[in-house]
Amino acid sequence: MAESSPRAGKIAATPWRRRLDRWLPKVSLVPSGLASLIFVYGFIAWTIWLSLTNSTLLPTNNFAGLRQYKVLFQLDIWWVSVANLAIFGILYVAICLAIGLFLAIMLDQKIRAEGWLRTIYLYPLALSLVVTGVVWKWLLNPSLGLQHFVQSLGWTGFSFDWLINPHMAIYTVVIAAVWQASGFVTALFLAGLRGIDSSIIKAAQIDGASLPRVYLSIIIPSLRPVFFSAIILLVSLAIKSFDLVIALTNGGPGYSTWLPAIFMYDFGFNRGQIGLGAAAATLMMAAVALAMLPMLIAELKERRDGRSH
Repeated sequence: MAESSPRAGKIAATPWRRRLDRWLPKVSLVPSGLASLIFVYGFIAWTIWLSLTNSTLLPTNNFAGLRQYKVLFQLDIWWVSVANLAIFGILYVAICLAIGLFLAIMLDQKIRAEGWLRTIYLYPLALSLVVTGVVWKWLLNPSLGLQHFVQSLGWTGFSFDWLINPHMAIYTVVIAAVWQASGFVTALFLAGLRGIDSSIIKAAQIDGASLPRVYLSIIIPSLRPVFFSAIILLVSLAIKSFDLVIALTNGGPGYSTWLPAIFMYDFGFNRGQIGLGAAAATLMMAAVALAMLPMLIAELKERRDGRSH
């Protein structure tokens, strides 16, 4: 009798224990799920609603339809911000991909000191965008940085005043952003290269293909998923760019480096046009969603193909 009671207790506790093991992980996710629902999706919904109201200095619930969007599209400064984003985004994505792929191919040759080189190209990623902006602001300052240094060496005619040139300032943002993100893209491409079966490369070389031909015809086309992921991530980062521009140029000279994120912040918080700023933020969210849509479609298609097989 003394031995049977512990067994009975264990048997009786088994269903309860199973239920606890099944529900405890779900219950533990409730606080974070509620926080995300309220502070992420809730505020997204509230921003969209504000873009449909007459909110100015303070939020209101006076429905105004698409009035804020009509005003937004009539502002020249908005289209200047969009044009700057197009220049910045295209150059940022293209240069990051080119540098990242080149460095990844070089590192894939099993060169010496690869560990040190990885540390060097990943170091900028460890810095905040504000720190990156401040550093490049000093480097590109004509009175303190590169121009001053070269002129002190004797080349007095050397000029590099992009930071204060309204026609060239947006390209300084590109330089700083590429320096920040190209190491991350390199890591993505290097991981993709290391995942390719080496027997395919050896077979192509046995058939007489040169190493550049192998990369152009076999390896780089095999990296399409990596290209796809890198482009989507870089486009999303470009659309949301704010910290770097504020730290580097503060949107100047004039409006030459304004981006939609700066437009949204300035009108929403500095000029007391909350509805207009919310409209700009909503369009930015839509642009980011469109940038993420191809990745979502590709993932759903991959799952569907996996289930069919």
